[in-house]
Amino acid sequence: MKEVKPFLKWAGGKRWLLQQHPEIARIPSRRYIEPFLGGGSVFFALRPDQALLSDLNAELVNTYVSIRDEWRSVETHLREHQASHSKEHYYKVRGDIPEGDAEKAARFIYLNRTCWNGLYRVNLKGEFNVPIGTKTKVFIEGELESVSLSLKGANIKNCDFEERLNESGTGDLVFVDPPYTVHHNMNGFLKYNQNLFSWEDQIRLRDAVVRASERGAKVLVTNAAHYSVIDLYDGVGEMSETDRLSVISGKSSGRGRQAEILVKCF
Repeated sequence: MKEVKPFLKWAGGKRWLLQQHPEIARIPSRRYIEPFLGGGSVFFALRPDQALLSDLNAELVNTYVSIRDEWRSVETHLREHQASHSKEHYYKVRGDIPEGDAEKAARFIYLNRTCWNGLYRVNLKGEFNVPIGTKTKVFIEGELESVSLSLKGANIKNCDFEERLNESGTGDLVFVDPPYTVHHNMNGFLKYNQNLFSWEDQIRLRDAVVRASERGAKVLVTNAAHYSVIDLYDGVGEMSETDRLSVISGKSSGRGRQAEILVKCF
């Protein structure tokens, strides 16, 4: 099977997870479910035939749906951004939101690839406000077609995590990678897009994970290795600690190994 890499750079991405835990790829399942899609690293690594994917970020979801349904149109617009890329073009694109879904998707990819460090950040008005970065490569030949083929069996939805988790049942593999809302090991990521993922949301997520597991779903949860989160998941499945390399911080003091927990509920 041809490798398909995530097409977006996303804070907290889990591309490293299957490298450290290759056994995840061998877990049998009838369907894959991921309620915090983000960059989709685990989804693209597993390439399931059937999937339920979702995210609260409407622009992100539109990008996935547009690539799945009309990748050629997205590619055409992305080629145009590649040809026009400059500081002036970047800030013009950042300030304008097109009407068509394929154009919006191409804008999203273009900004992700050319902004500072691939960071997704919006202001209080919901406007993307990350400055231009140093990367200049926007278009990769054949990439979107491969991504589109990977997404053909995926139902992709803009919704709250609980709505998607409640659809899980016997034989499903559910991967849960929520925004981290505690300040652990100086990683500093407290916000999820323009919405704060509160501690109440963490409790609501834990409860939804427990219910999914009770319905027969196989659930994997990653979260911060912080005492509050460890206590929250105490008694919920089998917990182990792992770590990842954090590289998105603009300061060298914010980079390095970051501890996380992996909770296996089956």
